[in-house]
Amino acid sequence: MESLVKYILIIFIFSFFPLYLFSVSPNDQTEIDLANNLEKQANLYYKQGRYAEVELLYKRSLAIKEKILGPEHPNVAMSLYNLAYLYQNQGHYAKAELLYKRSLAIVEKTFGTDHPYVATSLNNLGLLYNNQGRYAEAEPLYKRSLAIREKILGPEHLDVAFSLYNLAYLCHNQGRYAEAEPLYKRSLVIREKILGPEHLDVALSLNNLAYLYFNQGRHAEA
Repeated sequence: MESLVKYILIIFIFSFFPLYLFSVSPNDQTEIDLANNLEKQANLYYKQGRYAEVELLYKRSLAIKEKILGPEHPNVAMSLYNLAYLYQNQGHYAKAELLYKRSLAIVEKTFGTDHPYVATSLNNLGLLYNNQGRYAEAEPLYKRSLAIREKILGPEHLDVAFSLYNLAYLCHNQGRYAEAEPLYKRSLVIREKILGPEHLDVALSLNNLAYLYFNQGRHAEA
């Protein structure tokens, strides 16, 4: 199940809010354009598995953005997020955690505590903890992310389904089957409604619900 989970718990990578810019000098704009191009190149290398090169490009882009835009600009948060995601996928969890937390702090300061971008940041930090088995730390982040998404996006939004699924999986992993089941089911209903019954995410939801039943000995339902 672990290999399946790594595929299921997808994090939205490389950009999770629109570009935030203010008026800068032509020279500074040239530097920002360079930083953005470095990230585009890094994204290409990421798909090719060239992670050492990705890290160097992300770090160079981050340094440029911090210099031009300042350390608390939301585009700096995006660069921190990308580097954190890279570290997480390489198993460098301590490095990833520091960067995720710094990115979250910037997003909260910029957009407020109840913004969907904050929900995304909370969710990703929760995923990092979940992948390490730090369930007690992941759960309140998942719940806060879910609450924000339900409040701002509505109870049937696809992002709500994603949060429900992650929370269900966390409960499932801890043997809290009675709590996991309604979360899986609600997530499944939303996904089927929005994506259609044959979408891959629907299939994955069905698979994990079946696995939950199997864990409980409910083989006929599985």
